[in-house]
Amino acid sequence: MTAKANLLVVGLSHRTAGVPLLERLTLSPGEMPAVLAELVSQQYVDEAVVLSTCNRVEVYAAVTAFHGGLADVGGALAARAGLAMHELAPQLYVHYEVDAVRHAFRVAAGLDSMVVGEAQILGQLRDAYGAAGDQGSAGRLLHELLQQALRVGKRVHAETEIDRAGQSVVSAALAYGQGATAPVDGRPALVIGAGAMGALSLATLRRAGASPLYVTNRSHQRAERLAELHGAEAVPFAELPSLLERVDVVVSATASPEPVLDAPLVSGAGRDLLILDLAMPRDVAPAVRDVPGVTLVDIELLSESLSTPADAEERAGEEIVAAEVEAFLTWLRGADVAPTVAALRARADEVVEAELRRLAQRCPELSDEARGEVSHSIHRIVQRLLHQPTVRVRQLAAEPGGEAYAQALRELFDLQVPTSGINPTEASEVHP
Repeated sequence: MTAKANLLVVGLSHRTAGVPLLERLTLSPGEMPAVLAELVSQQYVDEAVVLSTCNRVEVYAAVTAFHGGLADVGGALAARAGLAMHELAPQLYVHYEVDAVRHAFRVAAGLDSMVVGEAQILGQLRDAYGAAGDQGSAGRLLHELLQQALRVGKRVHAETEIDRAGQSVVSAALAYGQGATAPVDGRPALVIGAGAMGALSLATLRRAGASPLYVTNRSHQRAERLAELHGAEAVPFAELPSLLERVDVVVSATASPEPVLDAPLVSGAGRDLLILDLAMPRDVAPAVRDVPGVTLVDIELLSESLSTPADAEERAGEEIVAAEVEAFLTWLRGADVAPTVAALRARADEVVEAELRRLAQRCPELSDEARGEVSHSIHRIVQRLLHQPTVRVRQLAAEPGGEAYAQALRELFDLQVPTSGINPTEASEVHP
């Protein structure tokens, strides 16, 4: 019997680690396949999904042992950070089984975000899930977890007004920056980067009244597509120095491993600038903060300044998450018993077929019609005998401690049941 896999989350975020450490762990889309492959090659890791955003890096894993899985995942993160495990451990959070489910649902709902209620985490989680699907590192357990997490996130946003707590990191950074400078209404603004965060930045700036809007990106074609969607002007990346001379607000959100803006470049603009650095790793060199006339707002500053006290909408979101966690656990317990039920039915079929072969040998004079009637009667009797016990064991398995009933069946009938996976058809029968 193969070991049963359980859910494990290991990660760090703005709540537990500083920006320099997060920068060392942040993954670009191009790095994701190799990291996922490395994780699932570990002894205790069956499945893996990695979520990497501007303020968190965390691994969702299906592991066959808690301590072994934690050592495998934590070791991989420590190696990427260039630290020993004991050096990284104080910055890590670890969630196992039910706590892992709760964490996944809270993340998807925006309840664990730097800006509570921000909605773009859903897209980031969907991208992480998609990358794992492409790599083949997400199996039955993580597929179900992430699909349900995305559904729960959508439900929280649809049934509460949690979005009022904060639309996005972009809007929070803009609000913070405008507290130190003049409003952006009517001021020219530039977005560097044409990814999801760049698109969100353009939309936020347009709502805030910034005008005209410019966007630049190393791929000019992507910048043009984004500019067309948001009423902006796409400018070649090579013209960045001259662009800085024409704008008052800059939002930088690229996937560059090196800073896009440094002190000499910003100083050459010769004007006051509000710069929002929303990239991870950072797009703006730290020395830019010392350039006269520059107000720099980055992820580190936001994480130190934002305060998100609980309110009625957050409490409503937490209540939805709590209910959904219990529903997921009910499904999970029922899904765990499905292989045992399938094995019991298979054992019954084996016994019936063996007896029918024995009957055919001992009573060769029976006609095909008579043998068919006997076969049908025996199968019907066995199915009727098994029906109530298998229905009841599914019901009992959905309750806390229900695994004991499946274990009793396996012991009573000496069933060899692989517990690392189940038939999707069986699983769907017990889904909430």
